[in-house]
Amino acid sequence: MFYEPKNGHGLPHNPFNAVVTPRPIGWISTRDADGKDNLAPYSFFNAVAYVPPQVMFASTSAKEDRGDTKDSVANIRDTGVFAVNIVEYAARDVMNRTSGSWGRDEDEFALANIAKADCETINCPRVADAPATLECRLTQIVQLPGAANFAVFGEVMGVHLRDDCLVDGLFDVTRFNPLTRLGYRDYSVVREVFSLKRPDD
Repeated sequence: MFYEPKNGHGLPHNPFNAVVTPRPIGWISTRDADGKDNLAPYSFFNAVAYVPPQVMFASTSAKEDRGDTKDSVANIRDTGVFAVNIVEYAARDVMNRTSGSWGRDEDEFALANIAKADCETINCPRVADAPATLECRLTQIVQLPGAANFAVFGEVMGVHLRDDCLVDGLFDVTRFNPLTRLGYRDYSVVREVFSLKRPDD
């Protein structure tokens, strides 16, 4: 099968998300200019640079109470900071709860009964029990083609690692099993890892 997205795919559901998988989930926490906290998951998320360490996530829809975007991007525009919380398999249900289109004044931490802590280098909340959290300062927001498509880039200013996830000096993902996003309504979980040596090692 071949199709051009501009002409449609003719399938019951869009296969695009199922092709680009698995995708890590950035559980983005923000605090607005008035001190209200927000937490929402984004599966268009990844690390993009080592030095300095940088990450990005993309928001692809809008809410009526936010105009051209969603709460996360709107808050980051105003404050210039955000935190990326890594989602473990054990948090799948509460993460999913925070994905709803809640009102801009709704605190998803409270809504899903998620323990909250303050970040160290930025004025922003974080998921207290997350396996890892990246404290980020905004570098740029890029408006992509299409309605409400924004890519948010940030420099990592601080890193929280949960102690039980460190094994012999390595951050061991098998200790918490990262949740990953597939296509449609599907998810997966990382439980096995293997290593490959590069040709020039």
